[in-house]
Amino acid sequence: MLLLSRSTSRKIVATGTAAVAFAFLYEVTTLDSRYAARQAELRQETAQPAPGTRLRFIATAYCKGTTTASGVNVRTGIAAADPDLLPVGSVIQVDRLGERYNGIYTIMDTGPKVQGRHIDIYMWSCNEALALGRQGATITVLRLGWNPRASTPRLVDRLFRQREATRQAPAQPVAADGGPTPPAVVPATVPK
Repeated sequence: MLLLSRSTSRKIVATGTAAVAFAFLYEVTTLDSRYAARQAELRQETAQPAPGTRLRFIATAYCKGTTTASGVNVRTGIAAADPDLLPVGSVIQVDRLGERYNGIYTIMDTGPKVQGRHIDIYMWSCNEALALGRQGATITVLRLGWNPRASTPRLVDRLFRQREATRQAPAQPVAADGGPTPPAVVPATVPK
């Protein structure tokens, strides 16, 4: 193109136009790739986990309201989550939140502020909800959504064995000297 043009001003305009077009194309491509990378990161963050998956979440608590987004009355053991990540009906186990709040919760609520890896636990007392604040928590997905087949039997068995192992055995009576007490003697019954 530049060889066909005899005018120097036309050569300058053509070269300048090509340079601006290249810079614009480069900028658009860079912005598009950054956008695609952000979208891929968001998709990965909000991809639905498989049952048995352990995830780090931010945990908060709420105390007001009478009915959840699913139509169920609020009560202890209910939590709100992003429905794209944990659909309504999912069952999760919360750990590392404090002995009082660790346990199994059912996702029955959603909310405009509950997005991504954020879980909102229902509490009856607003003072308790404020005391919990905003903390990091580890959750284990036990069931995803309403489908009972979404939880694997091996996972349920493993969690049951884990719970049973952590339960304390009943306390043994202690003798006056500090040692274990001898077994109680049961009198034999005599048949008549």
